[in-house]
This record gives sequence, C-alpha cells and structure tokens, in this order.
Amino acid sequence: MRILAGRFKGRSIKTISSTSYRPTQSRIRKSLFDILGPLNGLSFLDLYSGSGIIGFEAASRGSDNVTFVENDYTTIKLLHENVHNFEKNIFSINKKYSLNFLKTCREHDIIFADPPYTCKELPELVKLGCDRITPS
Repeated sequence: MRILAGRFKGRSIKTISSTSYRPTQSRIRKSLFDILGPLNGLSFLDLYSGSGIIGFEAASRGSDNVTFVENDYTTIKLLHENVHNFEKNIFSINKKYSLNFLKTCREHDIIFADPPYTCKELPELVKLGCDRITPS
C-alpha cells in the first residue's frame, strides 16, 4: 500500500493479508484528504488504526503529530515496523481499545475513526470523539 500525496508520496507501508482490519482504499483516502486540505501543524488521531495508512497519509500531508490507537497485538507490531521507516518523532502508537483511549486522551485537531462493522459503541464513540476535538 502506497502513500498518495505529500512529502512521503510513493512510500510503501507493509500490510498483513490475513488480518481482521480492512485497509482504506486509495480512492477513499484521496477523497478524504482532498476534503481536509493541508494538515500543516495539526494533530491527527487515528482510531482503529489497522495498517496505519490514514495516519501515514496525514503525516505526509503535514500533520506533525499522529497518534495511532489499535488493540490487536499483531497490528501494533506492524505499525511499529512501518513507523521505523518514517520520522519517528511524528508518531505515537497506543495499544488500547479506542473508547478507553478517548476517555483519557488529550484533544486533537482531527480525529479519524474507522471502527469494525460490528462496532456496537458507535454513539459513545462519536460523543467521546466530539469531546476530544480541539475547539479551534
């Protein structure tokens, strides 16, 4: 999977074919980041990170602080491997359940969540997410 635009454009990240997450397709990533525009200096929270492609794309487009939250051990290991190929000081990786993380985390400028289809806590996720967005 490749980063589409920005300073890391064309760089690949590793993925695992036999995993429970589903990487966000490139056309959806392109549309998302076209809507968001430049992310220079913004903090970006990537919940249910999976491969981390959304967070890596955010860093490529200017975010100087990307936080990954994932609770699967194998996926966390993969995120660490991928971060190793980038500027490590931009990224932090948290092995936690996303709802628990949101209850205690600091505010972020942008919060992206792509929960599993079976997520039953969506209303609580939205409420907690709204509480953690930087007011400006």
